[in-house]
Amino acid sequence: MEAEKRVLLGMSGGTDSSVAAMKLQEAGYEVTGVTFRFYEPGGRTEYLEDARALAARLGIEHITYDARRMFRECIVRYFIDEYLAGRTPVPCTVCNNELKWKLLAKIAGEKGIYWISTGHYVRKVLSEGKYYIAPAADKDKDQAFFLWGLQQDILQRMLLPMGDMTKEEARAYAAGRGFGHVATKKDSIGVCFCPLDYRSFLRREAPAERLPGKGRFVDEKGELLGWHEGYPFYTIGQRRGLGIHLNRAVFVKEFRTETNEVVLAPLASLYKDMMYLKDWNLIDEKRVLGAEEVIVKIRYRKQANRCQVALRSDGCLQVSLLEPLESIAPGQAAAFYDKDGLLLGGGIIL
Repeated sequence: MEAEKRVLLGMSGGTDSSVAAMKLQEAGYEVTGVTFRFYEPGGRTEYLEDARALAARLGIEHITYDARRMFRECIVRYFIDEYLAGRTPVPCTVCNNELKWKLLAKIAGEKGIYWISTGHYVRKVLSEGKYYIAPAADKDKDQAFFLWGLQQDILQRMLLPMGDMTKEEARAYAAGRGFGHVATKKDSIGVCFCPLDYRSFLRREAPAERLPGKGRFVDEKGELLGWHEGYPFYTIGQRRGLGIHLNRAVFVKEFRTETNEVVLAPLASLYKDMMYLKDWNLIDEKRVLGAEEVIVKIRYRKQANRCQVALRSDGCLQVSLLEPLESIAPGQAAAFYDKDGLLLGGGIIL
């Protein structure tokens, strides 16, 4: 299978996966496109028609895979449960590591296809006998942060045709091939099933009996500062939209879910020099554990911080930050990199 130039490509109907299909075909691969039905806001299915039309124009096989129930049980339920538990979820990371790429590998295996691909803006490199995700040429579009959980059985089969292109180059490439509609498609923004405001999504989708209702804003000593709408509707580090007016700047520091209290504090109180990770994955443990210095990021496209990582007796990773970092939110992801941007692994913040 590996020797055959056949590839299963995840096709969303958007610019990136469409250009990926053209690039793979241009490189001599026999492409089969699969469009996953994950979540369809308002029942809109235009993306299915777009993907089918592109496949037909390119002369490639196209299949549709209905994963809506799986997506709701694996991703949407997780998203809701995390907020109700006072944590901040990372649905795109969970979807990529636990659902999308594993589904691609499963379907490809059933069809006797070795290679799997998407329109992700990342590259893949082989280093010391192991495969790693490397940053894309387009730093603004680089999506490596979301892929720290992928294992070698997936990584070795990945083809990533968008890694060496910028988004503008991708649009120009599509236009040059005569695919004007593909070239001008808008980028998706935020989480696919609630791209703008997760709060309205929670109010609509979470069981009413599980939403805590109004509660107390308190300071670090527990003194009442005001009233809030319920702790799931706030995030660590939030300053705006609190609905409270004090004569000083305050930020969400933590949640006390048992009492439905949201702790507000000055920014200086949100800095920490230690965090712990669960559900972690490291490509090569010796490149991270005990290393003199590793780079860690806790937000997509945000600052890189230097750290040292150790394995605790309880199986969690202890991340000692060499410079304090603010707004570390339980439930979010932390990704490790080397100095050249190679993705070494990551985990979920406790």
